[in-house]
Parts: sequence; structure tokens; C-alpha cells
Amino acid sequence: MRLAKVAVPVPLGQAFTYAVPAELSHEVQPGARVLVEFGRRRVLAVVLQAYDGEPDFDPKKLKPLAAVVDAEPVFPLELLEFLVELARYYLAPLGEVMRLALPAVERSVKARLSSDGVQGAAEIATVGRMVRWAAAVDPEPAGPIPRGQGREILAYLRASGPQAVAELAQRWSNARPALKRLEASGQVTFEERPGDTDPFFSEPLPSDVAPELTPAQRLALDRVQHALATGGAKSFLLQGVTGSGKTEVYLRTVGQVAQAGGGCIVLVPEIALTPQLVSRFRARLGDDIAVLHSGLTESERHQMWRSLRSGKVRIAIGARSALFAPVQNLALICVDEEHDGSFKQEEGVRYNARDMALLRAHRAGALCLLGSATPSVASEALVRKQKLERLVLPDRAHHAARLPKVEIVDLRRVGAGPSGHRLLSLTLHRALERTLEAKEQAILFLNRRGFAITLLCSSCGKLSECPNCAVSLTLHRRGGEALRCHYCDYAIPVPTQCPSCHSDRLSEEGAGTERIESALSEAFPNARIGRLDRDVAAGAKSERILNQMRAKELDVLVGTQMVTKGHDLPEVTLVGVLNADSALSLPDFRAAERTFQLLVQVAGRAGRGDRPGTVLIQTYQPEHPAVVLAARHDVTAFLDREIEARRELRYPPFSRLALVRVDAVDEREAERAAAFLADIAARACKHEADILGPAPAPLIRLRNRFRYRFMVRSASRAPLRAALLAVARAPDNRRVRVAIDVDPMSML
Repeated sequence: MRLAKVAVPVPLGQAFTYAVPAELSHEVQPGARVLVEFGRRRVLAVVLQAYDGEPDFDPKKLKPLAAVVDAEPVFPLELLEFLVELARYYLAPLGEVMRLALPAVERSVKARLSSDGVQGAAEIATVGRMVRWAAAVDPEPAGPIPRGQGREILAYLRASGPQAVAELAQRWSNARPALKRLEASGQVTFEERPGDTDPFFSEPLPSDVAPELTPAQRLALDRVQHALATGGAKSFLLQGVTGSGKTEVYLRTVGQVAQAGGGCIVLVPEIALTPQLVSRFRARLGDDIAVLHSGLTESERHQMWRSLRSGKVRIAIGARSALFAPVQNLALICVDEEHDGSFKQEEGVRYNARDMALLRAHRAGALCLLGSATPSVASEALVRKQKLERLVLPDRAHHAARLPKVEIVDLRRVGAGPSGHRLLSLTLHRALERTLEAKEQAILFLNRRGFAITLLCSSCGKLSECPNCAVSLTLHRRGGEALRCHYCDYAIPVPTQCPSCHSDRLSEEGAGTERIESALSEAFPNARIGRLDRDVAAGAKSERILNQMRAKELDVLVGTQMVTKGHDLPEVTLVGVLNADSALSLPDFRAAERTFQLLVQVAGRAGRGDRPGTVLIQTYQPEHPAVVLAARHDVTAFLDREIEARRELRYPPFSRLALVRVDAVDEREAERAAAFLADIAARACKHEADILGPAPAPLIRLRNRFRYRFMVRSASRAPLRAALLAVARAPDNRRVRVAIDVDPMSML
């Protein structure tokens, strides 16, 4: 009998077998969506394999497929096999992994299934605005000759082909009744088509002229083009200082691949970078580009997906989810800012898009190009193992641009400036005065949003804490004063008394970007101050503020990590890092690496134009290697030092690592479950892997659930996988949630 193994969108790590009815046998192919009965409901599933054979269970329990949803498979075979391997590597449920890449169901598909009488079709959620189109019947039927606007419309349809009814109604005031008469006489037919939306293509862009390449860019491009010409999977690390023209190398490589008929995926770490990159690609390569990121509506995302799957568009650009774009004939994947932690998905399927880009390119026989000014330790290790080939851009591409001069400001010795705020030191204040006097721009970076870190009772020492999470509440002033939790969104009005001792001696502790913005506005009343953080510019809205900087409508921009990304702002000549120590204190073996990358990246925003740039790094630890080496722009020395430290401590890339996180409403329940699973993991790997813990998580309570975790560390993958599989197959406890994070990026 004909059978099909399918992935069902449920949190179970297995495929399910169904019988294929004879009338559907020619339509059931790997990558196709099917409607299946699962339990007491009907759900959409993806076919993994169709074959002839017998089930390995009682044939009486075998259920038939209800219907095939799509006329052709939604997944190319290359993408389907990649998704299966991703699920296996991260021990993620197959159906949940498929959901990452599945398009929404079109209304027309649901209508077809319903008209065929398929039971359960009415329950399918659909997407897409349907637009009514009119088409002239061919050959022309015998019948009365229409008069007036009906005759004009019919002639237009015969000359121009099918047209949207809404567009015809704009040309002819009586178009809709005239079309109804033409339909009644058999001369016109109607059909429903999905409406297209183009959120990134609303305004035309003039074509740009490709700049002359620097010698280093030419060498890098020649090496990449040679690899493309010889064929086969090949991976590169494009290491270039900030402003060295890495994007130009991407542009020329993508253009060459697309012209030869190959498919391309370009990944950026943040939505904030997407509009900027899309504009450059449109100006160079035209509008045949699909943009994919989490800021799109379902309808917009589906329109982009459809254009890629059909082969109409060959280039996909977006954040990490663009890795699953169904591009035809995949030949190139570019990962910009490959070091960025945003490529790691921290919820659901915990994949790393940077690592999986290398895997997908390898499986597809494509070229993978990773780019960064501050390569990750993981990528540097791959270079040293000769699994990546390094390409170097040592100088800035702009002929007058030079790397900025960096000065370390010791906050232990330098006091506050005229504003009186400790983080606006006298040195920084004077530098801002000079920058504003010269009509230049500045960026100030502080990795904490809000007005104050929290409220402190001066009488009893009590901090304002979130009742749901083991963190303090942050004071916000804009949009109404409130204390907010940045983890669970709990918020309360600012109290006038301490809830513990009822004292009114409440003081604001610490500072966030909102407070710095306020202090700057008071210190420099004539300056135009802007702020860029998730409170004022979440997601794609950040482009509005960045455009204000580009148009010189702002003089100073204060922001969180959002200002450190690869923005090209040539008028910025001063960058101030207000507190370089905030990331160094985190309980994470990558703390120094992240701090170094942040400092170098934010420093790279200065001096990208004709005028020299200056960077001030304020710190209480001026002797810390991450700070000292960032001030020197010495990437090589930092990587050497960090790799040696990781080797001594047996941390990645010198070991395989996974975190098992356990949380429950009851703390004792979470602690017992973590201990039970850790014991299972140790026995399953026969003690060939280190089981570190269990222990409370650094943030022990989050969203009213207590969190415990343990780490599994192994020199090779096999013992690690054995331990994790045992955890995944352990008896289920409905009162406890368990999450397995392979190659974790966050240790909190």
C-alpha cells in the first residue's frame, strides 16, 4: 500500500504515518501540505516521504490523508531536507521546525477544498487579500454587441489582457455594472487573485553607480568569483574594519549570482538594518527582491514567499527567518554582522541562523559568505581549522575616512560635567560642545533603556521589584510615569511611599537612555536630541529616526544596542560609550567577547565621512583587555587572547555545549525536576559528558515561574546528543516546562 510520513505541527519529536488514497497518490510528494486527522481534529501537515510498504503498527489504526492542500509542494526538496536536519541537530519537534518555513494558506486554496467537499477545510486559517479580476472570453462568443463603456472596456480587455476590477472602475465610472452585463452575455469572466503588497517598495529609487573598488575589495571579490566559477560548497569569512565596504562585496556577488540564474539569501541581524540594506540592493539590482522579517504582516510575508517559490524573484533579504526562504537554485548565502547574537532564536525552536546558514549552503552546494568587523570566536576557530577561508578588508572604503581616535575615560578619576550627571563626564561634555559647535553629529551609547534603573528607599534600602520576576522595576517617564518590568511588562504607577516601611524617601538609582536624553536637553538646550531604543522605535520604526540623522535633523542620538549596528551615518564624528562595564559583569563566558564587539562596532559609527572621528569609552575598568584592545581596534589580539582562555576552561569552540532549562510555578518542583533530568542525562551519556549543575538560573524567577538549569558539556557531539535525547524522552511532567538549548548564546 502507498504510505506517507508527515510532520504534524505539534511539540512531538517524531513523524506520523498515514495511508495515501489511490486518487491522491500522484499528488502526494515530499514537501507538499496535506490535511490529516490528528486526534479529534484535522490539521495541516507536511509530507516528508511517500513510499510503498506496510506500516510498523496495526494497519487497522492507519488513517488516510484527507486532502492534498497545494497543487505543487511548498518546499523544494533541498529546503525540506535542510529543515529535517535542523530539527535533528537542535532536538526540536519536526512539525514546529516546518512551521518556521511554511507559508500561510491562501483563501483560494481553502475555497477549492471546501468546494470539493473536504471535511475540515472550513477550519483552515487563511491569509491574503483577494482581488477580483476581469478577463475577456476567448474566442469571442456570438452575442449582442455591447454599447457605451461596455464596448470600450471589452476592447481594452482584449487588447491588454486580464485587469483588476478596481483599476477598471478608476478608468470608467460605470465599469462595475457594465462588467456584470458583459458577464451575463458570456463575454467576460471573473476570477479572484491574491492582492500584492510591497511594504519596502512604496517609493521609486534612482539607480546608483557602482563605486570603484579598493585593492582589498577587488582581491576579495576575485576570490569569491573564482569559487563561484569552480562550483561546489565553499565558505568565506569576510573580515573588514567598520566602513571597509563589505556591503559592496555582497552587492556585486549577489548581482553576479542572480544574473547567472542562481538564488541568493542575504541575512542581517536586526529589522532596523533591513530598510537600509534593501535600499542599496534596489538601487543597484532593481525591485526583483523579496524582503522577509518578523515585522511583516502575514499577507505581506505570503506575497514575498510566493514570488520566491515561483522563481519570479531570486533574492531574499531579511532577518534570521529569511534563512528559510524557498529560493530556487540556491547558490549564495550572505550573513552580515555574523557575530551578532540576534541570529540566535531564544524561544521555540532555538536555532542559530549563522550556523544554519553554513549548513544550508553546504547541503545545497552553495557559497556562504560571513561578514563582520569583529568576527565571533566560533568563526575564528573555523578559520583556524581551515573550514572557512578568511578574506580581509584592512582599510575603510571611503578615500578620506580613517578609523577614529579612541580615548578611554576613567570614571574613577574623571568627574561629572556641568550637567551633574555621572555618566556625562566632563571629558564627554567638552567633546559634545566641540562637536555641536562644528555642526557635526554625535552618538551616545548606553545599553539600558528607561529613565532610572529603579527606585530605592533611602530609609530601609528596599528596591522596587517586579512581583513576577527576580528583577528590579525600571522607571519610565515618557508616556506617563510608571515602573515597568522589561521581562513580563508588569507596570505600576510610581509610588509616593515605600511599600515596605511607608517612608517617602524614595530616590532614583542609575540611569537609562531616557534620563540621558533629558539631561542632554537641559545641558544643550539648542541641540536637537533624539533617542533610539525599543521604547520609542521598536522594529522597523527605527528607520524614521535614522533618516532624521541622515537628513541632519538631529544633532545627538542617544540609544541602546540599536545604535551599534551597521548604520552608515557619515556626519557622525563623535561617539560616546557611557558605561562600557555593563556587559562585562554578566555571568556569561562570552561577556568579554560581547563587550569587545559592542565597543568596536559602536566606535565604527564615527568618522565614516570626510572628517575624522573621535570615540570616548567611559569605564570603571580601564585596564580590562576587552576595553584596551577595543580602543586599539586590535581584533586579532583579542581573538588570540579569548581563544586561549576558552581552551583552558574547555568552553566552545573547544567543547560542545547545551543548556537544559526547567521552570515551574513551584520552586521545589522545578528544583526536583532539574535534578531528576540531570541524573538521567549523566547515566545516558555514561558520564562521558560533564553535567554541570543543576543550579538556580541567574534570573531565578521570570514571569512568575521559578527557573533551574544544568549544562551538558562534551568534547564531541555523540555523548552530548545521547544525554539530550534521554532528557527529551524522559517521562512528561505537566507541571514543569523543559527546554533544550543546543549551542546556547544566553546563559541567563
